[in-house]
Amino acid sequence: MEISPWSLPFNLLFTSMLIVVVLAADPYSKALLSLKSQIIDGSNSLDDWKVPPGETPSGKVPACSWSGVKCNKNSTIVVGLNLCMKNLAGELLGNQLSVFTELVELNVSQNAFSGELPVEIFNLSKLTTLDISGNNFSGRFPNGITGVKKLVVLDALSNSFSGPLPVEVTELESLKVLNLAGSYFDGEIPSSYGSFKSLEYLHLAGNSLTGKIPPELGKLKTVTHMEIGYNFYEGSIPWQLSNMTELQYLDIAGANLSGSIPKQLCNLTKLESLFLFRNQLMGSIPWEFSQMVSLINLDLSDNLISGPIPESFGELKKLKLLSLMFNEMNGTVPDTIAELPSMETLFIWNNFFTGSLPENLGRHSRLRWLDVSNNSFIGSIPPGVCAGGKLFKLMLFSNNFTGHLSALSNCSSLVRIRVEDNSFSGEIPLNFSHLHGIRYIDLSGNRFTGGIPADISKALKLQYFSVSNNPELGGTIPWKTWSLPFLQNFSASFCNISGNLPPFRSCKSLVVVELQKNTISGSIPNSISNCQSLEIINLARNHLSDHIPKELASLPSLVVVDLSHNDFSGSIPAEFGKSSSLVLLNVSFNDISGTIPSHKLLQSMGSSAYAGNPKLCGAPLQSCSTAIDGKKLRLILLISAGVVILIAAIVSLLIRLRKGSKGQWKMNSFIGLPQFTANDVLRSFNATDSMEELPPFSGAFCKAVLPTGITVLVKKLEWEPKRVKIASEFITQLGNSRHMNLIRLLGFCYNNQLTYLLYDCLPNGNLAEKLRMQRDWGMKCRIIIGIAKGLCFLHHDCNPAIPHGDLKSSNVMFDDNFEPRLADFGFKHLIQLIKGTVPATSSTLGTGEFNDAIKDELYKDIYDFGELILEILTNGKVIKGGASIQSKPKDVVLREMYDENEAGSTNSLQEDEMKQVVDVALLCTKSRAVDRPSIEDALKLLSGLKANGK
Repeated sequence: MEISPWSLPFNLLFTSMLIVVVLAADPYSKALLSLKSQIIDGSNSLDDWKVPPGETPSGKVPACSWSGVKCNKNSTIVVGLNLCMKNLAGELLGNQLSVFTELVELNVSQNAFSGELPVEIFNLSKLTTLDISGNNFSGRFPNGITGVKKLVVLDALSNSFSGPLPVEVTELESLKVLNLAGSYFDGEIPSSYGSFKSLEYLHLAGNSLTGKIPPELGKLKTVTHMEIGYNFYEGSIPWQLSNMTELQYLDIAGANLSGSIPKQLCNLTKLESLFLFRNQLMGSIPWEFSQMVSLINLDLSDNLISGPIPESFGELKKLKLLSLMFNEMNGTVPDTIAELPSMETLFIWNNFFTGSLPENLGRHSRLRWLDVSNNSFIGSIPPGVCAGGKLFKLMLFSNNFTGHLSALSNCSSLVRIRVEDNSFSGEIPLNFSHLHGIRYIDLSGNRFTGGIPADISKALKLQYFSVSNNPELGGTIPWKTWSLPFLQNFSASFCNISGNLPPFRSCKSLVVVELQKNTISGSIPNSISNCQSLEIINLARNHLSDHIPKELASLPSLVVVDLSHNDFSGSIPAEFGKSSSLVLLNVSFNDISGTIPSHKLLQSMGSSAYAGNPKLCGAPLQSCSTAIDGKKLRLILLISAGVVILIAAIVSLLIRLRKGSKGQWKMNSFIGLPQFTANDVLRSFNATDSMEELPPFSGAFCKAVLPTGITVLVKKLEWEPKRVKIASEFITQLGNSRHMNLIRLLGFCYNNQLTYLLYDCLPNGNLAEKLRMQRDWGMKCRIIIGIAKGLCFLHHDCNPAIPHGDLKSSNVMFDDNFEPRLADFGFKHLIQLIKGTVPATSSTLGTGEFNDAIKDELYKDIYDFGELILEILTNGKVIKGGASIQSKPKDVVLREMYDENEAGSTNSLQEDEMKQVVDVALLCTKSRAVDRPSIEDALKLLSGLKANGK
């Protein structure tokens, strides 16, 4: 059939006219298409929002077939709009909403809408559900919500609303769910919030609310679930909350509450969960709590609670979780706790408990998690602790336990065991062939004997194993130990282990091997070449011999190699010098001979790394020059003497010139640096070519070797005479600030125009250099905890407080044990003092007396700490990621972190800990400084990580 040349345009015109006619008769589709045109649809989720060609059945609304649109049975009226999780963004304008007069449900949750919430929504008088959660709506919550009198659910969780909480919502007599959590609402909770008639669910947590919790909330007789924590209240918990007789869930955690826990709360007999952790509550736990017979979860951790666990808790037969950790409680654990049939989780670590654990603990319940670490318990492990067959995590470390581990011999459900730092003895009875899920074992610091069990190779999921500091353990390393497919850390130092090293036939996951201070003999097997992930190997103080294998030196990820105090012979493999990751090599006190390979990396290790090898020469040891005859020797000595005299004269002249033009040089030493004179230090600088080229006020360091051979890092500063006193006082404060996670300032040498700051020279580089190295989760936790501890010391233990001022990965250095130490702390403030741009005083965080500049710097430190966490979690892929993490849904952030760190459903412990760390990063990178936690609070939030006792 022949097609007319004008038929196609005619068809298009006809279709367009038809759409116009349809839209004219259908205001719903027109309004939705208008809405679509005004928002950003990043994933084309609304691609099906289009009017189909052809006629629409009379009265039918085309939009009723579109995704997210719900209509009545006849498809003639739109009654619901659900745009949840469609990756939509932009501002939601209200001019399209007026036609939806019959709308009952409006859900735009989990998108990225911003701007103010359109007040036109409140004209939808038949609306019963309004869900705008998980967006970025900002500004004050608009007035006019009384227009939707039938509203049952108002969910505005996780937005950016500010200003006071809306009071008008109390006039909604049908309202059952009110969720205004996770924004920036401030001011007090209105007392009128106690007047709701039908409310069942109230969630106001995670805002900036202040003032006292209104006692009027006790009038909410219909509320079953209330969360009002993570705010900044004043005062104590109102006893009137005990009148909320229908309450089943109460959470006021992290809310700055003080005072004692009201005993009247025992009237909440329907209460199933009570969370009051992370406050400043004092006094003892009311014994009347035993009357809350419905209680399933009780968490009072991280407070200042004292006294014992009430004996009456034996009446709480439904109790599954009891968390009292991080308090000041004492006494013994009542035997009645062991009789609770539902008990699954008992966390009482970091208290002052004494005595033995109840004999029947675990025998009458299906106990899963038990953590009593960091107390003063004695006695042995209860024999029935695994009787329920569900024990998942056992943490007993840092107590005074004795006896054997026989109670754990057939505890097949265990995933993590930590009993280090006790006095356990006898053989290690763990039956590894039955421990199918075990991943983490730390038995260090005890008195075990009988060697490492031979069947350790059957623990196929084992990742971390430590028996270090058991000096009577003895035995040998089981032959197939390195073949464990997931083993990352094997530590058995100071255990009197003998025999040879087993062959490294399969060790693809191995990262850390620590076997120092044993009596191991033989050689290092060449098969160590299979350990391509190995980063740290410490075999110091054994009886190892033969050559150092070049296969070890060629491993691509090596960071630390300590082979000192053995009987190795032969030469140092040149391959060590080609390593891109090596930061410490120690082969001292062996029988190594020949020349140290002429690689800059090896020569930078310092002479102590090669000492005790008489046949070894080359930089940094003595030269390997050939012998010379007597005449030449005398000539060389005469020339050398002349050169020395000339240099001495020049040095003397330079010093006199310096004294004349810049004033007398002075030396101020702190603990850890011998009492050298300024001239001693200056002479050592003259041998350092780049000292004078070191830019003033920069973050650059230069190395110098002091008279006794101590290598120090030097920073150079220029100042004016009028600034010497104030700056030197602050430098003295920095020098007296000593903590294991801070680099030590050893002293400073100065005159009226210059000063040189002398710091410890740490051997293992900085974090920036190593961020892209894949590290195990335990190492990342250790780094994060160490940074937090150093920062916490500066903010809370120094008086006046010291802002770090420049917290970043290049200012996190590693010591001999790979413990992180903060460098450059206070340096920014010191420069400002020298330049006269800030006041000279500050005060301790929390007293309210420090000036605004210092306060801002302390808050900035916390923000930078949050960004540094993200940098560590992503192996350096996310830098300055504070803003981006705040703009993403939390579940998306978590999934990205899980993927980056290869955490999956098979490692729920790691996922839990990672979630904990991400939560801290989210808090620390809040856009408003006042919303961020103190670093002390951040450290407490991180306290459950395995690097800090978990």
